[in-house]
Amino acid sequence: MKTRLLTTATIAAFAALGAFADKVTFKSGSFLTGETGTIRDGKLAFKSEDIGDVEIDIAKIAYLESENEHVVQYLDGTKETKTVFVHDGHLVYSDGDKTRKLDMAKVKATDPEEEKWNGSVNFSGGVTRGNTVGESASIIADASRRWEKDRITADLGYYFAQSGKSKQDKQKTESRFEAQAQEDHFWTGNGFYNYINGKYEFDRINNLEYRWRAGAGFGYQWFEKRDFGLGAMSFNQELGASYVGEKYEKKKSDDYGAFRYAHHFAWTVAAVEGLDFVHNFEYIPQVDDWQDNYMLDTDVGLTYAFRANWQLIAKAEWDYKSEVAEGTKHSDIRYILGLGYKW
Repeated sequence: MKTRLLTTATIAAFAALGAFADKVTFKSGSFLTGETGTIRDGKLAFKSEDIGDVEIDIAKIAYLESENEHVVQYLDGTKETKTVFVHDGHLVYSDGDKTRKLDMAKVKATDPEEEKWNGSVNFSGGVTRGNTVGESASIIADASRRWEKDRITADLGYYFAQSGKSKQDKQKTESRFEAQAQEDHFWTGNGFYNYINGKYEFDRINNLEYRWRAGAGFGYQWFEKRDFGLGAMSFNQELGASYVGEKYEKKKSDDYGAFRYAHHFAWTVAAVEGLDFVHNFEYIPQVDDWQDNYMLDTDVGLTYAFRANWQLIAKAEWDYKSEVAEGTKHSDIRYILGLGYKW
């Protein structure tokens, strides 16, 4: 008797859990149960009990049974929180005892991404004593913000190192600063965008007093924070023109026009929570001397968020300049291991 009661109670408990699960019924008659997420760009994010995370085209849904509330943002900037359903491929909401169709002509977005600044500040340093006396330090910072049609990104880095056999004969082996910013404006309905950007840098060891450039061009966002089953990925490519001004010690300043190609890749690794991978590449050749005067900049890096907003960073950077000051090398490679704060 006790066994029967226990079995009956267990079945009832599972039935109750199933009753509270969200359910998507397709127009074909099949269905999924699980948990609803955001509704964005005509897609429903759904965590299925059987097949995991999926994105479902709302037009294919006959009915969505869910008690989740969603944020509806209108064209005039106002927002409302509503219990939104899907019925026959359309978004509907409860209005008292009635169910009303959501007028998508007045809706800017459902569950819009929060528009806020994101960024990080990372520091690495070292001290050596003994046969060699020296210190090194670097600071890398970045900030970005994404709106519906606009994006701003900014980066800066400062690198310093000195060493010698004693404190009295220490010499600087690295003294470099760079800062850059870019604004992107996306076209309606596709991944195309136009951009403007600028960069300033100096390198005391390479006798570079300054180098600045300003440019504009076009880009295409192939995918942005899209999950292919391995984690959210973003990739974009850019092509444009720049105007460069630079001056080396004991040389006259030089200004010239240049082409610019760049691509950027970011990956939030699903297999390891908190692990992010980034890769950037930039190629800038002089317009009328592209074979002999050009710049290459590339980097690869990993960050690991280990506690709250704190992260570890491991990064390699490579800069190459085909024309440099006399007595200096064309290539610079930097390896960075450090601690950072991310917001």
